[in-house]
Amino acid sequence: MKLFLAFIGVMSLITFVAFGIDKLKAKRGSSRISERRLLLLSLIGGAAGAMCAMLLFRHKTQHLKFTLLEPLLLALHILIFIYIV
Repeated sequence: MKLFLAFIGVMSLITFVAFGIDKLKAKRGSSRISERRLLLLSLIGGAAGAMCAMLLFRHKTQHLKFTLLEPLLLALHILIFIYIV
């Protein structure tokens, strides 16, 4: 259980930072982090960080796949935690 929470915490931090970097790159017009990579980070444990980044940076909030998938992935991670406990 502690290992799972640590993994989710680290992945959420990495995903949060990735969303922040992508937002900065979007403002500067430089090469971006692919949506596929951002969603993959969310899938493998970073959904909480993605949700926080979306709200804080107002990034990817107009993209339907992010507004639908991120809450679902977060719910999936919560269900996995409940199953472990």
